[in-house]
Amino acid sequence: MANIQEVAKKAGVSVATVSRVLNKQAIVSDKTKEKVEQAIKELNYEPSLLGRNLRTSESRLILVLIPSISNPFYAEIINGIEDTAISQNYNILLCDTDSNPERESIYFNLVKNRMADGVISMDPTVNKERLFELAETYPIVQCSEYDEHGYIPYVTINNEEAAYHAVKHLIDVGHKRIALINSDEKFLYARERRQGFERALAESNLPIEDKWIYHTEEVDFEDGQKAMAHLLELEEKPTAVFAVSDVLAIGALKEIHSKGLKVPDDLAIVGFDKISFSNMTYPTLTTVSQPMYTMGCTAVNMLIDRLQGKEVNSVMLEHELIIRESTT
Repeated sequence: MANIQEVAKKAGVSVATVSRVLNKQAIVSDKTKEKVEQAIKELNYEPSLLGRNLRTSESRLILVLIPSISNPFYAEIINGIEDTAISQNYNILLCDTDSNPERESIYFNLVKNRMADGVISMDPTVNKERLFELAETYPIVQCSEYDEHGYIPYVTINNEEAAYHAVKHLIDVGHKRIALINSDEKFLYARERRQGFERALAESNLPIEDKWIYHTEEVDFEDGQKAMAHLLELEEKPTAVFAVSDVLAIGALKEIHSKGLKVPDDLAIVGFDKISFSNMTYPTLTTVSQPMYTMGCTAVNMLIDRLQGKEVNSVMLEHELIIRESTT
């Protein structure tokens, strides 16, 4: 493979002149630029991105933190992040922290050592204190999950309002005994979605029963099954369930079917997120749709604005309730 010295020799110019052409500096004449570009083409020369980035103090790399790559919720957001990053000549590094502090340190050190330009964090388990400390010096944007008391800009939806609409729908179709399958309320989204659940019930003068509220340890299909199994063992069973994620709702659906019950005749269910699987269940799942692809695109644009020294404000996107067979 040709090097920059060979390009300079073939074009009859200095290495510095070739470098100026590669970096699109205006001080090179059109005639010289044409000779250099012709030499590059004939020699099939490809400049070193690493060398260029070291000279400009840019890595053109964005870290994307997620707690687990196995959760399908993140897939569409990542697509939005990647498409937008590539269109802006950035690359992304997907960082699965596995909720492990040692992994966090490795990824944060990439930024501190200038091997990445900034961070998009979608990890609700990340150490907030360390994240805020990093944000004092380096560009960071939070996506979906955020800290309401922090100063890091974020893009998300109104989780409380979205949950309220989901539960209100169950009430509107006639349900009065409504259960909640929630995740750990150390996470902001879980607290906000419970608030929406409780607001809808209180507004309709319906009871908020502790026995109908189940907290899962994780957000996976098995935990949804366990939660539903618990609710079905109660003497006074709910007639409808609001699950704070589609993953939990789909697990709950499986458990309902295993007991020989029918959805929505015996039990209605609403999920949250509109992951791709939610339209493949039987019956199809009523769910809250987050604009996940747009969320990812927005996060990248916000981060690039921060890298360019621009002021960035947090963004609250709209949600939509997608009514399907599991409630009608």
